Amino acid sequence: MEIEPDDLVLVTNGSQTADLSLGSMTAPATFRFDGRSWALWKRLARGRREFGNPDTFFGETHLSDTAWLTFTVTTTDPTFFDLVTKFTGSEPGRGGHMTFKDSNWMITFTIFPQPHFVEQPPSVKVWWGYALYPHRVGNFIKKPMLECSGAEILNEILWHLDFAKDAERIIGSATCIPCLLPYAGSVWLPRKRMDRPSVTPTGSTNLGFIGQFAEIPLETIFTMEYSVRSAREAVSTLLKLDAKLPSVYQGQHDPRALYNALNALA
Repeated sequence: MEIEPDDLVLVTNGSQTADLSLGSMTAPATFRFDGRSWALWKRLARGRREFGNPDTFFGETHLSDTAWLTFTVTTTDPTFFDLVTKFTGSEPGRGGHMTFKDSNWMITFTIFPQPHFVEQPPSVKVWWGYALYPHRVGNFIKKPMLECSGAEILNEILWHLDFAKDAERIIGSATCIPCLLPYAGSVWLPRKRMDRPSVTPTGSTNLGFIGQFAEIPLETIFTMEYSVRSAREAVSTLLKLDAKLPSVYQGQHDPRALYNALNALA
């Protein structure tokens, strides 16, 4: 595309959901690699150190450290919700995340307030979860989570919760879709200071980087606020707007936060 003198270019350089793939109740999600998410960034950064280094975050060599497996479950039977409510003492949507600390896969799941989606039928319920170590062999299903179908993932979860006696009913009324995210953990990889480009690189008059792989000093990645702030900073700087953005909260300097942290450690 031809760029006119008055045009501005905002680049989302990279994505944690790059190359995602979906499985089904009977088939696992499978790895696929096309690299389109960071192809433009890689081209821009060639020979320009100030534009960062996408190879720090993306590529097949990083998969053992960055791959996550998430899953969504849609069910027409309330049995699982009723059992979890009895087990936790919390109504659906009020209990927060649950992590199986003894899970080889390190499974976490959460039940949303229902209905979760607009026009979701009253008879349908949905919940979601993820695993940090999908390369490991499961405790009950004796193979890596990456090789598991949705039904096998549900079986592993029910085993951890000791709901096995209701497994046939729960699984028979559910659809579990595995979603493989090869680079979900890429934002936490070790990096050098210049591996992420500044939102507006020095000297740039029409180019800005936005998203999780743009550098914002003192801000915390993996939040929507981070991505929104990067866009606000880029637009404000490139258009020379007199717009002061809200300061970034620094909890390490907040006496109340420090006090609460010390109490938690006591």
